[in-house]
Amino acid sequence: MEQTHALGRRKAAVARVYLAPGAGNITVNGRALENYFALESLRYIVNQPFEVTGTLGQFDVKVTIIGGGVKGQAEAIRLGIARALSELDREAYRSALKAMHARSSARSRVSLVHAAASSSVNVSYCPFYGTAVV
Repeated sequence: MEQTHALGRRKAAVARVYLAPGAGNITVNGRALENYFALESLRYIVNQPFEVTGTLGQFDVKVTIIGGGVKGQAEAIRLGIARALSELDREAYRSALKAMHARSSARSRVSLVHAAASSSVNVSYCPFYGTAVV
């Protein structure tokens, strides 16, 4: 079997994940996973797709990641690994990996303070007239 690659994104982090059969070594930007992510919780996030599918220690992973914070980077790597595993055997791993879906940051529209703000016009209901007041 040859090397499989996938892209994982979370917030501002973008991870290019290369998956090949091996001993379970994970390398992030040329460093071992334990050296790149010091917290055990972040390493747990990265290893979740392997634990869910029961393939822990069967694949070597090489990751190139840019942008974002450490939590966003860990989640981007998780999504990239899940997508790469899904490419390998869609039927076997798809149902187990279904919960690991893509999430991106909310888009901030021009002239609005918050990304979640829906419109610049405030419409309120006037109980006296029974209509909407702009």
